[in-house]
Amino acid sequence: MARSDIRRSAPSGRQPEKAPVSGWRRFIRRVFVWGFAMALLGAIVLAVAVGLTAQTLPSYEQLKSSQAGQMIVVRARDGSELFSLGPSYGKWLSYNQIPQVMKDATLSTEDRRFRSHIGVDPIGISRSFYVRYKEGHFKQGGSTITQQLARTVFLNNDRTWSRKLREVVLALALEWKFSKDQILEAYLNKVYFGGGAYGVDSASRKFFGHPGTSLTLPEASIIAGLVKAPSHYSPTADAQAAVDRAKVVLSLMQQNGAISASEASSVDFSSVKFAAETGQNSARYFTDWALPQLDLLLGDNSQPIEVWTTLDPKLQAAATDSIKTNVPGGAQGALVSLDRDGAVLAMVGGTDYVTSNYNRATNAVRQPGSAWKLFVYLAALEAGYTPNAKVVDEPVTIDGWSPRNSGGTYAGEIDVRTAFAYSKNTVAAQLGNEVGFSAVAGMARRFGISTPISTYPSMVLGANEVRLIDMTRAFASVSAKGQAVEPYGISKVTTTDGHVLYQHETRGGQMLVPAYVSAGITDLLQSAVSIGTGRAAQIGRPVAGKTGTTTSNKDGWFLGFSSGVTTGVWMGRDDDKPVGGLQGGTAPARAFAAYMKIAVASRPIEKFDTEVTLPAWQLEPDDETNLTNNPENYYYPDEQGNLIDPTTGRVVRKGEKRDSPYNPDDVVPVQPEPPPAAADQDFLNQATGSNRQPQQ
Repeated sequence: MARSDIRRSAPSGRQPEKAPVSGWRRFIRRVFVWGFAMALLGAIVLAVAVGLTAQTLPSYEQLKSSQAGQMIVVRARDGSELFSLGPSYGKWLSYNQIPQVMKDATLSTEDRRFRSHIGVDPIGISRSFYVRYKEGHFKQGGSTITQQLARTVFLNNDRTWSRKLREVVLALALEWKFSKDQILEAYLNKVYFGGGAYGVDSASRKFFGHPGTSLTLPEASIIAGLVKAPSHYSPTADAQAAVDRAKVVLSLMQQNGAISASEASSVDFSSVKFAAETGQNSARYFTDWALPQLDLLLGDNSQPIEVWTTLDPKLQAAATDSIKTNVPGGAQGALVSLDRDGAVLAMVGGTDYVTSNYNRATNAVRQPGSAWKLFVYLAALEAGYTPNAKVVDEPVTIDGWSPRNSGGTYAGEIDVRTAFAYSKNTVAAQLGNEVGFSAVAGMARRFGISTPISTYPSMVLGANEVRLIDMTRAFASVSAKGQAVEPYGISKVTTTDGHVLYQHETRGGQMLVPAYVSAGITDLLQSAVSIGTGRAAQIGRPVAGKTGTTTSNKDGWFLGFSSGVTTGVWMGRDDDKPVGGLQGGTAPARAFAAYMKIAVASRPIEKFDTEVTLPAWQLEPDDETNLTNNPENYYYPDEQGNLIDPTTGRVVRKGEKRDSPYNPDDVVPVQPEPPPAAADQDFLNQATGSNRQPQQ
């Protein structure tokens, strides 16, 4: 038995044979070895990449000065700030200046393990993928505050793996180069909180109206909640959504130990006062029109700039009030006011920008009615008519079209001035037919009408659609004595440190019509306000203008000028339905007067140049006598209702000349002085040499 046991035991000098390793175990071992090697190599490559990236990162001071996007500060004519566009950066707050509640709210909401990770959070990433697996889509991100800072400063929001990899490398590099406090400070001064506000201070000023250094717990929770979806949770868009999100933030702060349950429950959001939304007033109609012109004025430019505009805040407020006060119920109104050089002093594109930001002053095309007669009479004056020329107000048919006057009455033989003042349609039709409808269209195009123009006979009564700003430009060119005026809204553009990038230069415009034509049309326009359909536009000093009313009272216009300011007003409905009682001489003329009294209050009274000096080719002997002896036969009323002689500035007493509104039946024609006696035949023979004897 013992011997048998001895045989079974192995010799003391020999090792027992090992069992052969299976192929599966060999494969696992190789995978582990190679995996470890690859991971080690990847770690080395990543460390090198992070190290190199850290060396190329800007200094902290450079990091503080970098900005995302272009900031544009828009200033009014007097230099006051209208509002800012693009990113708005408040004051940079140091780590110690940022309220602790703001830091706690941000860390609890965006990155609970901020103090412990190295720039990326494997636990957060794992949780994000786990939720992705359960929900079928990414419901929450795994980005740390450091990654978000890297994305905000150096990258974009493209959802690509290459961008994500660069983000990770940059985050690790940021953690390598800067401290945790510096990273959190930079993040809270640069992260986007919505409404164009970048950084805690900017967000606090925008949403609560005070600096970021004095944020309370409920305010901090609201701001911290905006990072997830700035546009959705913005207090200016939906205050209740902002508060609901803030309650979630408070809950996360409690879970993270930043606040106690009693502190969370004691927060009263009803005590939070949101700042009123700024910049959403009628001035936005103007800036929406003016600012796109920067692309043409500056070209490519990404640096922060200040845009100095021509808008006068006082006049803009007056224009807004004049439209709101006078526009009929259910209708819209628009106003454009130009200085003598074309600078836009005020622009109102509608009754309420917040309700409708559609700019009816620059974009809407509507029929101008009788305001279009400006171009008819300009063409007639250029063709040889004068304000005193005789025309006949009678029924007329042109190519099957029979215009009729308002009221259906006809005055018979009258002068051009009277026909224009009382907006006689039949006379305008005859003049347009005589000078040619294409000539009228050419005159309108010459004066800046940019919309399509037809040459059908009815075009003389304003059948073509136009823009208010174009019509106002045309009247401004008349005010400039026939010189072309180009509206503009930007006077200069500078960098934030004052370097001038663009400066508007006022150049003399092209002469559109001869001086005698501009003087003649000014005569007619002044008559329309003094004695005609535009009497409601009187403001106590010389005013020249024209009313316009379309069929069924769908549109009402008044355009005119005084003391170098030209203003156009339009009223009507967006759906083109009739507006009861709307005529150019009612609400639009009253709105014009209400605005212009303020617009020209500080300007000297200017008399119009209505002296019509015809060119030699147009004068006939009888005309020379009439023009030499033609007195003024209309005046302008002052604020007390007294008639003022524009040539002397004195009050015209009753009985001197006309002292009441124009009535054709009361007019006593002015008899010109008889011409001198004709020369006798002997004098003529002597003057011409016809009495001389022929030479041999």
